[in-house]
Amino acid sequence: MLDRWTHAWVQNPLKLTAQNLPDSITPDKLTFTGFLIGLLSVPFLVLEWYIPVLIAVLLNRIIDGLDGALARHRGTTDAGGFLDITLDFVFYSAVIFGFALANPEQNALAAAFLLFSFMGTGSSFLAFAIMAEKHQIDRIQFESKSLHYMGGIAEGTETLLFYVAICLWPNLFPELAWFFGTLCFVTTATRIYGGYQTLSRLISK
Repeated sequence: MLDRWTHAWVQNPLKLTAQNLPDSITPDKLTFTGFLIGLLSVPFLVLEWYIPVLIAVLLNRIIDGLDGALARHRGTTDAGGFLDITLDFVFYSAVIFGFALANPEQNALAAAFLLFSFMGTGSSFLAFAIMAEKHQIDRIQFESKSLHYMGGIAEGTETLLFYVAICLWPNLFPELAWFFGTLCFVTTATRIYGGYQTLSRLISK
């Protein structure tokens, strides 16, 4: 919901940084480095080191934006786009799994519900991206994305705000996870409806 505004704010700083990176740093190297940094959140969560978790999450998200800016500067590739989106989904799920490990009695059920909701947002996002590419549907909101970006209530900005919140207030993880998971299910429902209607109109033409 907020991505159309936040995306515009961060593009110039990311673009300027990407233009000054040495040739030895490639978009794919950045993607994998950011992923490994993000995965550090899991052992940090086992130890209940929530501020280091927050730092790992923020660094992962910054590098995720930077690898895309660098790819657009040097030329995007399908392989890079595939690597980026795949590792993003693994990272997002790993952090929630880490919260379940940190306090299984308190967090496990809420974490399972949230991961269940992520299946809906992720599958609807990727399935429509495949169909959008097949039918050459324009990327109206985010032309620079490797995949067709299908919006909703719970997009990247809202997800980052949620991750920041659970790191700052880990005792509220169950309540926040149930709330955000519900938003994800609403997003899934709107994507299914909107995607189905869009593709139905294309087929009927």
